Amino acid sequence: MTKALHLWLTLSFASSLICIGCSNAPGKPGPGPEVRRPQDVMEFATLYQQNCAGCHGREGKGGAAMPLANPVYLGFAGEATVRKIAANGVAGSLMPGFGTAAGGTLTDAQINSLVSGIYRAWSSAHALDGSLPPPYQATGQPDQQQGKRAFAEFCADCHGPDGEGVKATGANRRNAVAGSITDASYLALVSDQSLRSTIIAGRPDDGMPDWRSNARSAARAMTNREVTDVVAWLGARRTTDPGKR
Repeated sequence: MTKALHLWLTLSFASSLICIGCSNAPGKPGPGPEVRRPQDVMEFATLYQQNCAGCHGREGKGGAAMPLANPVYLGFAGEATVRKIAANGVAGSLMPGFGTAAGGTLTDAQINSLVSGIYRAWSSAHALDGSLPPPYQATGQPDQQQGKRAFAEFCADCHGPDGEGVKATGANRRNAVAGSITDASYLALVSDQSLRSTIIAGRPDDGMPDWRSNARSAARAMTNREVTDVVAWLGARRTTDPGKR
């Protein structure tokens, strides 16, 4: 064996020992956490908190937008509609489309996981109790004057005769009181469909009943036509410059 070859073998063996020693050295960082691509996240809780909780509330209620932890809303809207809204958003509202086809970041599989999770968590087979709610979307030509009359019958007890709200005073202080729904800034932020969905499904997190018991004095549920007319009457109160006097 030549001296050069002997030296090369010696150095190679020494290098191997050094590498082995380094791999077992105290304080060497272990393997890091698994890093998943955003499109691989499929857990409902994670998807909901990252995409929905900011507007709809951490537990599906208490947010500025329609509470999703409302079995009546989920029952009358239907899973297919909620999936379409999640994927495509709602035109004329602050609800964006989260599906990639609408410019969002969620795949079809993630949208399915999100909506299925919402229904597993918050829907109820008994939410409608056999009642047939008005359809999700309005039908027929609305009549604003009829809407004003229906509002007086079903909504004015809580929202005031002109929708300006009712303040709790005196003996009424303990009663549930609703705020203004004709405020220009509020109406600028909600679509007609949002108003319709709220009237039909109610806001149980705020004490607002659904279409079946929308009035303290009325002994019947609101009809589809009455809901449509009330939304038209409210929508006519929108202004082009909300917030200005």
